[in-house]
Amino acid sequence: MECTREKRYLPYNKWDADTLLHLQAQAANSPYQLHYHLHPISGLVNDPNGFSYFNGAYHLFYQSYPFGAVHGLKSWVHFKSQDLVNWTNLGLAVEPDTMADSHGAYSGSAREIDGRLFLMYTGNHRDENWVRTPYQIGAWMTKDGKVSDKTILFKNPDHITEHFRDPQILKQNDTYYAILGAQDKAEKHGHIDIWKSQDLKNWEELGFLDMGTEPMGYMIECPNIVRVDGKVVVIFCPQGLDKKIADYDNVYPDMYIIADDIDFENHKLINPGKLHNLDKGFDVYATQAFNAPDGHAYEVSWVGLPDTTYPTDDENWANCLSQVKELVIKDDKLIQKPVKAMRALRQDEEQVSDPIISEKAGQQYELKLKIAQGQTGNLHLAANEDLTNSLQIKFDTQNGKLVLDRAQAGQAVAVDHGTSRETSLVANKDLELDIFVDHSLIEVFVNGGEEVLTGRYFADQANPKIAFEQNTAYTGQLWQMKTIL
Repeated sequence: MECTREKRYLPYNKWDADTLLHLQAQAANSPYQLHYHLHPISGLVNDPNGFSYFNGAYHLFYQSYPFGAVHGLKSWVHFKSQDLVNWTNLGLAVEPDTMADSHGAYSGSAREIDGRLFLMYTGNHRDENWVRTPYQIGAWMTKDGKVSDKTILFKNPDHITEHFRDPQILKQNDTYYAILGAQDKAEKHGHIDIWKSQDLKNWEELGFLDMGTEPMGYMIECPNIVRVDGKVVVIFCPQGLDKKIADYDNVYPDMYIIADDIDFENHKLINPGKLHNLDKGFDVYATQAFNAPDGHAYEVSWVGLPDTTYPTDDENWANCLSQVKELVIKDDKLIQKPVKAMRALRQDEEQVSDPIISEKAGQQYELKLKIAQGQTGNLHLAANEDLTNSLQIKFDTQNGKLVLDRAQAGQAVAVDHGTSRETSLVANKDLELDIFVDHSLIEVFVNGGEEVLTGRYFADQANPKIAFEQNTAYTGQLWQMKTIL
């Protein structure tokens, strides 16, 4: 696709149906397309938005630019589910069709209020000189899925730059609060800005959230607050974070902090803990979390990164979403677990214990392993016959280390940021892995979700082998996974 600014911001009604149909076919027929994760119908997807429970179902939107693998005029596409795994595509929900979102319906959140779903998101507006104004917009979705009554709620105040976006709508007692990613004008630092309202129409800024941490880079994106096991968890994406503050390898990290509570009125966390990487893999960003009516906390992430290209860009589609994970807290750390309904996708179970796990597993499966302590080895996935091309999981249960390596897993991705990711394990302990593979996506849950490593890979789909490089003492199960979309 020709990537001129004019074309990227062309109104949707200026595109012809034939172009869109060809793009949809290109995405659907890609060998790298995903089959049990949410993915582009055409073009590019990025941030998950509006994750919520409404009218007896879970709702999830994603930002979409349907006309190519570039960031252009964004809209929201709507999905609905009863179980957080099987999703129905309800199509375009929020279109950039007003002055306030003239150059894109950017990220935001949703909450059921009085029988309708309130959507709060950032409208990207540019004037004739390409100067941006970030309007925070409220809209309402009825039970039949129609979105209307768009209203400008507020814009960036004088002390905040144009980088002011991604509101999460929250409620405590009788007051609504919104948290947003922001950059102050004075020092160009990233912040989480807190606003409040009694009626969802009139909003007052309370101030930047005091997280009790050091400077959070030059911008914070996609802030979320969720309550987990009596604690408050803040999930956010700091851009330009000093690696002396937190070690990370990706261009921008996705981080979290656990606190005892939050004081919205005084915009501060109560007894905040350490800064942690949410995912130890390659490509997780823009995670959105919410509390369901039963109190359970769930999250979903964009599997893609800003300022990063992927091989499927050449096929005019890009990125996907992670599976939904349930959150709990254990030993002051966030545990991320597959939701129970993922088990319903399993089929054709095999018990495995040999060094060659499967010669023909393909690229759409779940593999659960328990590897006995005291071993060092290498597990090859999406491998060719002699294991020279593969996605590799290297483990050392003696010293406590796990590495996900995609250096030999087909087409290269973001090699400037390294081809492997590492996480620590408890030494001299059995290692439990729950591995989900979906054609160009891997999600590795370590020891019940104590760590998660997520990444894209672009191996030859004709490489179906799973094998240990050496004799390994382990037990496991392998399932093929059903297609959901």
